[in-house]
Amino acid sequence: MYDDNPTLVGIKKEIIEEIQGQAFGDQGIETVPGTRMFYIESYGCQMNFSDSEIVASILSGYGYGATRNLEMADLVLINTCSIREKAEETVRKRLGQFNLLKNEKPHLLIGVLGCMAERLKTKFLEEEKLVDLVVGPDAYRDLPGLIATAEDGEKGINVFLSREETYADISPMRLDSNGVTGFISIMRGCDNMCSFCVVPFTRGRERSRDAFSIIAEANEMFERGYREVTLLGQNVDSYKWEKPDSGDVVNFAQLLVMVAKINPALRVRFSTSHPKDITDEVLYAMARHENICKYIHLPVQSGNSRILEMMNRTYDREWYMERIESIRRIIPDCAISSDIITGFCTETEEEHLDTLLMMEFVQYSMAYMFAYSERPGTLAARKYADDIDEEIKKRRLNEIIRLQNHLSLEHNKADIGKIFKVLIEGDSKRSADEWKGRNTQNKMVVFPKLSLELKPGDYVMVKVNKATSATLLGEIAQ
Repeated sequence: MYDDNPTLVGIKKEIIEEIQGQAFGDQGIETVPGTRMFYIESYGCQMNFSDSEIVASILSGYGYGATRNLEMADLVLINTCSIREKAEETVRKRLGQFNLLKNEKPHLLIGVLGCMAERLKTKFLEEEKLVDLVVGPDAYRDLPGLIATAEDGEKGINVFLSREETYADISPMRLDSNGVTGFISIMRGCDNMCSFCVVPFTRGRERSRDAFSIIAEANEMFERGYREVTLLGQNVDSYKWEKPDSGDVVNFAQLLVMVAKINPALRVRFSTSHPKDITDEVLYAMARHENICKYIHLPVQSGNSRILEMMNRTYDREWYMERIESIRRIIPDCAISSDIITGFCTETEEEHLDTLLMMEFVQYSMAYMFAYSERPGTLAARKYADDIDEEIKKRRLNEIIRLQNHLSLEHNKADIGKIFKVLIEGDSKRSADEWKGRNTQNKMVVFPKLSLELKPGDYVMVKVNKATSATLLGEIAQ
């Protein structure tokens, strides 16, 4: 992900996740001959990847081992995303490939998990007959029973959305991990009814996880050698957990500090924030603790107030800009990234220009950028016509990408000559003679290994000598 290819900035991660997915396997599970094996692929947001680790833990307790080799699997699972149409097309194609394998292995079970499972259960089970299991994001505990049902020749299905399930008592199996950075889910679901988004319908209502279980999981990860955790939620800023003994409420700023205090050597990140909910209390917590990373992903979606109202984002252009100014005032060196949707229903050229002007105002370090794709069942699909021509969407998206490439490059060039504390994650993809790691601003830094006795998980001071739009290139500071 370190190419200086402008088409890859911001959107490359999404393309990799949607087109290739991620297969988990082998690490962390000791298997014996005769063990049933599962193979799992994940698509979409980081929450899906985190959920796959929960699924792996549940299946391990049920006697399954993990494999990277699809042909060895007795159970094949695909953890899905419904955010964009392309992801759904990819999943259907992948299920067709899995079914070809089933012709050779009749006992093979195929299952769909996650958001798409909840939304398209009838199509998968009845119309297309592609799967044996359909399991929604709140029903993973039922997997053993659903597998047994499928083994008896019936379809296993549970897409019930819970108001309580957080999987707080399940220790995720850190499969396919670098052993340095990991993710902790702190809440599930979403109460923000953005008109373009299907998540509230596929993941249910918002509920926060027990703060003490989060701290225990972060502690365990640190003891196992992890040096960075990212706290995950659809809207982490609305985290709120009430202590059962006292009734005291733990909010997100307090949770951040609790995790940061585990050890100064444990970095803390979080994703995703909502502009209407991120408070100065959170910003001051970040400013006071060196190990809370100076990076905020704050999706704007559009820079125009009328479009934001149609999107039901519950803030306007001025509110967002005020939040940016507060970040700059309280954490001057904070990097800010964003999600941007162009070509939303009725968007005019002037409103598109407002988004470009917002990008220039904020100076995003990077962004995930998309043309609007209508999702069935959303408020926008019911209320508004998807009336922007695809060629216009494509042209506007290219303008946004081109501007963000420039902003990313300028943002990174401003770091030339600076020295950053970098957490080593592993070998650079380009060369085994180089390390890669991230600084506090979530920027990837690549530098020669030299002869120092360094290893993944170590911190090192790196001076930046060069910059591309995606990567900082440097050398270990003397």
